[in-house]
Amino acid sequence: MTEPLLRIEDLVVEFPDPHRPGARVRAVDGVSLMLNRGEILGLVGESGSGKTTLAKTVLRLYRPHAGRIFLAGIEVTKLNETQLRPVRRQAQMVFQDPLSSFNPRHTIGRAMSTPMLLHRVCPRNAVRMEVEHILSDVGLPADFVSRYPHQLSGGQLQRAAIGRALSLSPSLVVADEAVSKLDVSVRAQILNLLKRLHAERGLSLLFITHDLHVARFLSHRIGVMRAGKLLEIGPTKEVFAHPTHEYTRMLLGTIGPLADQAA
Repeated sequence: MTEPLLRIEDLVVEFPDPHRPGARVRAVDGVSLMLNRGEILGLVGESGSGKTTLAKTVLRLYRPHAGRIFLAGIEVTKLNETQLRPVRRQAQMVFQDPLSSFNPRHTIGRAMSTPMLLHRVCPRNAVRMEVEHILSDVGLPADFVSRYPHQLSGGQLQRAAIGRALSLSPSLVVADEAVSKLDVSVRAQILNLLKRLHAERGLSLLFITHDLHVARFLSHRIGVMRAGKLLEIGPTKEVFAHPTHEYTRMLLGTIGPLADQAA
């Protein structure tokens, strides 16, 4: 068997409890999962389930308390900032709120070209042409290079954010609630864009969402999280047809609230 692109083993992430001095809150509790090359894995759960914390820890925006993370066969769990720099080119993130993820003082062209220059993706004199090519690939006109974030609609800005993530040709893209703030029609367009990019580029995607039906449209496999734990994971069709955990069945709407079950 080939090595998975992403492998997480018994991951634990804790933070200081703001309400109890000296105590800690466990945001991710012993999660293990794998994501294969060219796969889209949907990670689903309600707010506070730990899915975003897990995603940010994969990118080492948070340092794990315990467990191990392997990206393309390299253990990234304990790497320092200098060691992480080449690894970070391999994993990029698309955030929930595209407006807040861009510097309002920088044009879209500058926002996209800066990481390309830092990582020396191509010669400096070829960067603008590459940015224009990426903009076209995500469905935006080339002249958007000179526009500022506030001049774009939410959907256009999220397309630019996806383009910025792709500018380094990463092995993995993590999309954290990337369509939750968009109108329904625009949401469908962005999901179709991600599906097309996956087909054309072999994009590997960790897709974070609270909406199982969105995950169903996009994902090959779905994992369900609650209170920091991964409750179940499996092929999308299997999870929808035969959910094994009552929380998953609740999310699917096939059973009542958990409180009713307890009663």
